[in-house]
Amino acid sequence: MKRKISSVKLLVVLLLLVIYVPPVQAQLQDSAQVLTLQDFHRLILQYHPVASQAALLTEQARQELRMARGSFDPVISSKVYRKEYNGKEYYNLWNNTLRIPTWFGPELIAGYDQTQGEYLNPENGTPDKGLSYAGISVPLGQGLFIDERRAIVRQANLLQGIAEAERVKLMNKLLLQATKDYWDWLLYYNEVQLYQEALELADFRLQAVRARVQEGDLAAIDTVEALTAVQERQVMLQQAQLAYNNARLMVATHLWAANLVPLELQETTIPALTGSELTSLPLDSMQQILEIAKVNHPDLRKLNLKGQQLAVEQRYAADKLKPKLNVEYNVLQSDFYMNADVLERQYLGANYKLGVSFSLPLFLREERGKLQLTKAKQQSNSLELAQTAREVENNLLAAFNDWQALEEQIRLLEQMVANAETLRNGEVIRFQNGESSLFLVNAREVKMMESQLKLYALRAKYAKAKTLLYWAAGEISVE
Repeated sequence: MKRKISSVKLLVVLLLLVIYVPPVQAQLQDSAQVLTLQDFHRLILQYHPVASQAALLTEQARQELRMARGSFDPVISSKVYRKEYNGKEYYNLWNNTLRIPTWFGPELIAGYDQTQGEYLNPENGTPDKGLSYAGISVPLGQGLFIDERRAIVRQANLLQGIAEAERVKLMNKLLLQATKDYWDWLLYYNEVQLYQEALELADFRLQAVRARVQEGDLAAIDTVEALTAVQERQVMLQQAQLAYNNARLMVATHLWAANLVPLELQETTIPALTGSELTSLPLDSMQQILEIAKVNHPDLRKLNLKGQQLAVEQRYAADKLKPKLNVEYNVLQSDFYMNADVLERQYLGANYKLGVSFSLPLFLREERGKLQLTKAKQQSNSLELAQTAREVENNLLAAFNDWQALEEQIRLLEQMVANAETLRNGEVIRFQNGESSLFLVNAREVKMMESQLKLYALRAKYAKAKTLLYWAAGEISVE
């Protein structure tokens, strides 16, 4: 989704709105302004709390990776121990160690020890200038090819993709609901306009009927018929205005300014009258969208990445079945600084500290249980992936079918509206010639209005279907 917004254009859009600062509301005095769907989307992406929350998912994943990489940070440690009793110095111990983990498993070690004291343990004794050492610790069994640190880093890397998929999913959900609210706003706006025009026409007709009644061209009962039509349309207009105001409030809930300041739509701000036009989608384009959805749909991406995480977990669990066999070698030298001759073969063979450690649980129940549990999780994830892939494909095809069906219905309804208008106009001409009644004229007009309202509703549904198609494909694009 493109999120670059022109600052000038965004300022113009913000001027269409009124910042709500309780309890005072600033009202901009201006003529009717149009809030397009594109500007509506851009405002949502810029300031909506859910959009900001979704962006934090990516940041959280980055910090998780940073924490995981921290397990490979070199560690320096220093210990000082001193014992004195009854005026006697038993010992002074000063131990310093630097451990540098590597990605390939071995760990580099360096240190410096200096000890003294009358009752010092002989194995801890060092020359007067201290004893320095440098070496390596190598895991030959468990931890040679993978260990906990490497597993955590690899899973944290995959977590960034999962976080991005979750961000897209949250934004899709937000934009889908916001777009539906926008088209409802347009639907009720059109209804209000239609009822206002119908009311004005009925009121004009009432005045004309009264004039003809006074002239004796019509019966007085026609005045009641015309007045009833006016009153009915007044009620319809009030109901439409109520629905429009409520729809406008729903749209306003998605509008925010910087620093979490809510925005309120001005009464003079109206939706764009375009956007619900018929735009056919070729079948080959649908196939391309389907192929892209199979790869990029956030739910499928999350499950794929989760499967990769479980593969890392399984590899680590299988490695835990191996025995722990670690070998450590350190070359020793008096004083803190290492001399070049320590690398000579004769010196290395005569001045060193060597250690080998081995351990293995006898039953390996915890390790075998962990491995089987991971395999069960992998199987469950594969089943969920297969089901989700099928749902994504079917939902996408269903949305495409709705798109096509609504196109055909709109074309038919446009013809019906044209026919209803023709019948209404013909009835008006008959009434003016004295061949019809005002009741029939109103009936024809009501039928025409009903057809027009159905057309408005279908166009709103069609506009929603277009958004729903891209939501089903996995990402709602914002131009």
